[in-house]
Amino acid sequence: MSQLALYNYFRSSTSYRVRIALHYKNLDFEYKPIHLLNQGGEQNLPEYRKLNPSGGVPSLVHNGKTISQTMAIFLYLDEAFPDSPNLFPKNAYGKAKVAQICEMVNSDIHPLTNLKMTQYLDNKLKLSDQQKKEWTEKWVPDGLAAIEKVLAQTAGNYCYGDSLTAADMFLIPQIFTAVRAELDLKSYPTITRINEKCLALQVFRHSHPNSQIDTPEEFKGNL
Repeated sequence: MSQLALYNYFRSSTSYRVRIALHYKNLDFEYKPIHLLNQGGEQNLPEYRKLNPSGGVPSLVHNGKTISQTMAIFLYLDEAFPDSPNLFPKNAYGKAKVAQICEMVNSDIHPLTNLKMTQYLDNKLKLSDQQKKEWTEKWVPDGLAAIEKVLAQTAGNYCYGDSLTAADMFLIPQIFTAVRAELDLKSYPTITRINEKCLALQVFRHSHPNSQIDTPEEFKGNL
């Protein structure tokens, strides 16, 4: 049995991030599906809340110890498995710039469009579909526009130079979500180029939401 277990959901962009990192580092892991909609959301069941009190996905368990929040998981994987490919550059500036790009996704875009937020907009604020669309079309493009400007200074083949880093592993899942929301990405040529290059790589294809054991049949293989 693998020493690593990942509790995650096929379509969760944060879960997608960690799957990419695990596959990139060639780490075997047990896939533990947590359906975010069944039974009112399996992340809300008492047994999962014991594992992760915030109820988010993913949660990574390594030798019986649980880590949640994707940035924490990424930092842990580099420290715990130093002989595998690094997720962050070794030099201080490079590591900080990659972390900056990650946090522009993690802090400025994702929290405003994740399931908790959209359920609140639905159930508490009773926003119409058009109002929810306007919400998404405000915050996601603002965040992507800022990232595009940063990438103009840092990008080579990928977000930071010519090697894959955590920045790509945070950005591409966010673009998957943007595409699902039918957002126009033509204003972000560098992001679009990097997204296309990453999606051609096996590590991203293997990690893709439409390639997982809990992916519904109607979505499987649609990359």
